[in-house]
Amino acid sequence: MRRAQVRLTSEPVKMPAEWYFGKHVPDQVRVRIAPSPTGNLHLGTARTALYNYLYARRHHGTFVFRLEDTDEERSDETFTQDIIDGLTWLDIKWDEGPDIGGPFAPYRQTEKIDHYNNVANQLISRGLAYLCFCSPDELNEMREEQKEQGGLTRYDGRCRHISAEKRASHEEQERIPSIRFIVDEPRVISWHDAIKGEINIDSSDLGGDMVIVKSNGVAIYNFAVVVDDLDMKMTHVIRGEDHIHNTAKQLLLYEALGKTAPEFGHVALIFDHERRKLSKRHHGEAVHIDKYRRDGYMPEALVNYLAQMSWSPAEGKEIFTLAEGCEMFDLSRVSKSPAIFDIQKLHWFNGHYIRHLPLTLITERAKPFLASFDLSAYSHHEIEQIVACLRESLTVLSEITPASKFFFDKAIVIPQDLQDSLLSKQSSRSVLSKLLEKTKLMPFGDHAGCKAIVDSVGKELGVKGKDLYWPVRAALSGATQGPDLGSMISLLGEARVKSRVESALALCPQL
Repeated sequence: MRRAQVRLTSEPVKMPAEWYFGKHVPDQVRVRIAPSPTGNLHLGTARTALYNYLYARRHHGTFVFRLEDTDEERSDETFTQDIIDGLTWLDIKWDEGPDIGGPFAPYRQTEKIDHYNNVANQLISRGLAYLCFCSPDELNEMREEQKEQGGLTRYDGRCRHISAEKRASHEEQERIPSIRFIVDEPRVISWHDAIKGEINIDSSDLGGDMVIVKSNGVAIYNFAVVVDDLDMKMTHVIRGEDHIHNTAKQLLLYEALGKTAPEFGHVALIFDHERRKLSKRHHGEAVHIDKYRRDGYMPEALVNYLAQMSWSPAEGKEIFTLAEGCEMFDLSRVSKSPAIFDIQKLHWFNGHYIRHLPLTLITERAKPFLASFDLSAYSHHEIEQIVACLRESLTVLSEITPASKFFFDKAIVIPQDLQDSLLSKQSSRSVLSKLLEKTKLMPFGDHAGCKAIVDSVGKELGVKGKDLYWPVRAALSGATQGPDLGSMISLLGEARVKSRVESALALCPQL
């Protein structure tokens, strides 16, 4: 991939190679994820983190986790913990942090406030930035006038050439200035994006001279992120395409600081089927990673799905582990087109992992969803067998709660509609009566053997299919659908089977 370039005229031109290759390029790939802790971990942020992680591992590089927490009003430690927990749940591990040893805490921008100001003052001293004394009211008035005139709202540069007398007057009024970076116009900012290809942004579309440090001394995102990426020697920045105009602004800052910019790759955003960007406003908690953990999704499934949402392995594999993804990941195969979030496709992945991950692991993950039941009624092996017979039909692990309820209930309630439509049949009474007689012959613990006893009842009575199996299922679970019948009988055990069949028989009318 080629490094980013800033072009200095109104027409795209080539920059000299010595500028964009710089004096020192780290030998090792260094990438980062840098979310703002102003909300819970978003699906899009998680996918971006995943792509950075995969890229780092693919190139034997370093993956860094940094919190862009300079928004003091909206940043919250609850969100910080949610982001950390979400990445940890997805097994996306970062390699550095301010702590010695591990696991590492993320880096934080708020630990570097003075450093940002020092860099900003260097830009002022070189005539590349200036103090802006405009009050919020003056800026709002300026924007309203621009709207009335039908133009774009942008800073008009009124403080760029402020006189010494005017500056002294503002200082006497104790106005506290912000710091603005000079955005020259006209010019084109152009770079070769690792995903999008050639990108050209006109500087007149960037909103005029931009604030880099607010009047409260806190660095603005576009400035702080450049300083951070330089300090941390980031070689690549992989992020969402909603940052493309930010990248243009940041490239101007790299140029002003005389530093080499990292290589950029902008991933297409995630949309729903109606072509709306995934957002909490439109989609609620469905955009947050923690919802999928709470609902019983497998982290392996979510990682697999997010990885292939915009990227397709050259090998054409659809199911792969995180480790396998690290071996295959290639930015050149990341799609330029928007990704569509398809919950049914995610369910397909999740069902696969529920059925194919080790039973011991699935059982352990299922236990929180079985916490409302008295698990002491069964041995650990029997609990595993309950999970084994139910997981074939599960889409998400939370479904195991209602699906397993009949195993733990002391008595079964058979819905009235089943009593009227099913238990009212003479064949149902005959099946249940004969099954009760054979209960003492059941080889409990042998799933196939228990099913064979039910089949023998059908042969003796000349019934089969729904007429044979549905009355038994209804008696044992209160429903006509469920897991393998032999497994149900075997796991319920003699006492429960006998008691439930007797209770169902009592509901069958004498004909």
